[in-house]
Amino acid sequence: MSYFVHESSYIDDDVTIGEGTKIWHFCHIHKDVQIGEKCSLGQNVNVSSNVKVGNGVKIQNNVSVYEGVELEDYVFCGPSMVFTNDLTPRSKYPKGPTGYKRTLVKHGASIGANATIVCGNTIGEWAMIASGAVVTKDVPDYALMAGVPAKQIGWVCECGMPLKENNKCDECERNYILENEGLKEK
Repeated sequence: MSYFVHESSYIDDDVTIGEGTKIWHFCHIHKDVQIGEKCSLGQNVNVSSNVKVGNGVKIQNNVSVYEGVELEDYVFCGPSMVFTNDLTPRSKYPKGPTGYKRTLVKHGASIGANATIVCGNTIGEWAMIASGAVVTKDVPDYALMAGVPAKQIGWVCECGMPLKENNKCDECERNYILENEGLKEK
């Protein structure tokens, strides 16, 4: 095997796991899942059926990635953050996959510990969701989101540092410009 799975974890049938990926203690990867190369899934991660996880993704301890969620390359999911997939769940009246709303987390986005991502939304590229935030709407690329419900409180560089008023990163010196469509790197 070109990947690592801890002996306490379960991998169902028809799962694709990329080279260099590490799946740690007490994880469960359900059927028909695709996990890219060089990913890290911490302790007690659950990945439900039909989920796609890109390359270089880090999913920290105690995260469930439910059916309907897609994580593009280099996404970071902080400890105990939460995805949902049904806006109106009822135990007595389950809808199954036909009732699930799609959630897309785009390239390089980071979601902090204990944040909640309400289903049916897209998290933009390189966006950063603060710990404990509750995302209830689409998030623009490079947006820095915090609060309940989450509101944009600024912009963040690709390297992860919050941007100042001049939209230049003090850490890596990338420059950005604000356009109608949002923030773009110069």
